[in-house]
Amino acid sequence: MAQSLVKSESDMKVVVLGGGVIGVSTAWALLRQGADVTLVDRQPDVALETSFANAGQVSPGYSTPWAAPGIPLKALKWAFQAHAPLAIRLDGSLFQWRWMAAMLANCSADRYAVNKERMMRLSEYSRDCLRVWRAETGVAYDARSQGTLQLFRSQAQLDAAARDVAVLQDCGVPFELLDAAGVSRAEPALGKVRVPISGGLRLPNDETGDCHLFTRQLAQRACALGMKLRLSCSVQSLMRDGHRVTGLQLSDVAGLAGERLQADVVVLAAGSYSRDLLLPLGLDIPVYPVKGYSLTMPLSDASLAPQSTVLDETYKVALTRLGDRLRVGGMAELAGFDLRLNPRRRATLEKVTCELFPGGDLSKAQFWTGLRPMTPDGTPLVGATPLTGLYLNTGHGTLGWTMACGSAQLLADVISGQPPAIRAEGFDMGRYGARVTTSRPGRLTAV
Repeated sequence: MAQSLVKSESDMKVVVLGGGVIGVSTAWALLRQGADVTLVDRQPDVALETSFANAGQVSPGYSTPWAAPGIPLKALKWAFQAHAPLAIRLDGSLFQWRWMAAMLANCSADRYAVNKERMMRLSEYSRDCLRVWRAETGVAYDARSQGTLQLFRSQAQLDAAARDVAVLQDCGVPFELLDAAGVSRAEPALGKVRVPISGGLRLPNDETGDCHLFTRQLAQRACALGMKLRLSCSVQSLMRDGHRVTGLQLSDVAGLAGERLQADVVVLAAGSYSRDLLLPLGLDIPVYPVKGYSLTMPLSDASLAPQSTVLDETYKVALTRLGDRLRVGGMAELAGFDLRLNPRRRATLEKVTCELFPGGDLSKAQFWTGLRPMTPDGTPLVGATPLTGLYLNTGHGTLGWTMACGSAQLLADVISGQPPAIRAEGFDMGRYGARVTTSRPGRLTAV
């Protein structure tokens, strides 16, 4: 094992709540710094919810807020389209209205630039952390390092890419702006399609891979390093003593109070369910469940499949090569915690597959849905809270796989008092008005 994995002298007891890629990555980063970590999840295994069948992209260059100039008008148009990338169904909550209003408030050019810089800062760092962890652990997850391609079907989309290109240039991110011929060279299968292609934006440093496989293998290595894994455990509440969070109150099989897990630090990485756990503590975070869908199918003809990931800008659908499989994922529904499979979304995913990469065997496709925890500005919540001992790592939206390793390492550094490798500004609750400060390594002081 690499020297960086040797435990330090720290005896800090940490409970991480959430067994998706964010929670498992957080547990791994804390273990590497010597913490005594227990991971808790309600499922019988890790990565069985949002991390199970996402689009497969590790795409820092496409770390773009949904809240962008022009989105309000586009949303109105999408309401009347059969294959729209966004659908809104009122869930009966005031929170949904407040969240949408906050998202609209972030659709200005100024807010877009701020939010995109934050997202790219974290995403670029996260990809670098992923590469280090992959070399240290040897995890295998159908990874490919052949870049990703944003596909434009119209000249208007190609022209609009100038805004993102400017941000990429400012951040020093390599890119290639391609015409139709360049797109075919990057992804040969697209040279055989009949739909119009105006060009594309290729990011050669982006990667792809199966998030579910990665999370399971990382969890296995974490357990070998000493992590305690508590699965099929429902959390009744977070325990507190005054301004300090002291652990978790678990539920028994009847839903009544059961075992208590004491901890010096609790990390809440429960995705879309994080908000409900915080409300009894008097904390409210703007994290809403944005429903997404995917199809996973075996390849029947590899020559008609992508080399890496292609993001269809028209339908906001990503098509990713995962070994001998094709993953087609995307769409966004604002519909609360509804996990029903909508056949209309499947029809859109099948349409895009047939038009761009018909090498997938749709007759054997597995249809899946998951809830992405999203903030109104697109930037996740990573850092301290106003309660001592309680930290957040949630709200990554569609970029949980892209940001997982970097978010975990950043938070582990904050908790342990190590200087973070990137600026932590803009990631904690402070941007929503909650004032927090770190008094000493592993401890917080409410102000």
